[in-house]
Amino acid sequence: MKKFFEITFIFLVEIFLIVCNDVRCKTGRVYMPDMAYSRALETYAKPDSTKFTTDFSKLGEGKIYYTANPVAGTIARGDEMPFPYSMDKPGDSTNYVASKQVLNPLPALTDVQMKEGERLYLVNCAICHGMKLDGNGPLWKDGGGPFPSAPKNLMADPVVSKMPDGQMFYSITYGKNAMGSYASQITTRQRWMIIHYIKTQQTTKTAAAKPSASDSTGGKAKTDSTGAKAKTDSTAKTK
Repeated sequence: MKKFFEITFIFLVEIFLIVCNDVRCKTGRVYMPDMAYSRALETYAKPDSTKFTTDFSKLGEGKIYYTANPVAGTIARGDEMPFPYSMDKPGDSTNYVASKQVLNPLPALTDVQMKEGERLYLVNCAICHGMKLDGNGPLWKDGGGPFPSAPKNLMADPVVSKMPDGQMFYSITYGKNAMGSYASQITTRQRWMIIHYIKTQQTTKTAAAKPSASDSTGGKAKTDSTGAKAKTDSTAKTK
């Protein structure tokens, strides 16, 4: 028993000496070293050209191919399917016109989702198009803002107020005229939610502006009734 404790003690001392020395062993080979030893990159920092390349043909030169772009044909988990139309080339509007056919893939928003759509609009769009969607945001401010011309009035403009969902999504994604792209600020789903919110506001205003059928019929009936009564009184007076 005494010999067992002596052997155990000597064994533990050897382990302690080995672990605490300054010699570090390196493995001869590592399976998938890029996964074992990740390369930390600063956000927005330009990769070291001696280690990284964006040219796929230079892979055989000991460099790592890295573009920071998603793999072609893939989408983020939980995101919507990609927009079927790419950005038109300067002077061309083929895809912009064709985007009219694209429908909003999101179903009608719940009250909570609509509130989020409103928040996204106020954060990203109201600075130009105004909190009331009237084109009078802080950048215009009744002509007193820094913008030289008023942004589109989403409620009254004859084109934008009737713009299809797909064409509106195209404009938000790629930009249109003085408006830049918002694809890097808001996700695909968030863009469609904003469009839902805008369309709901436009529909509500249009419905409120139209006179109800009962009011129109009632007014006509009243006129007819008054007219008939006046005619009867006139006839009776003549007799």
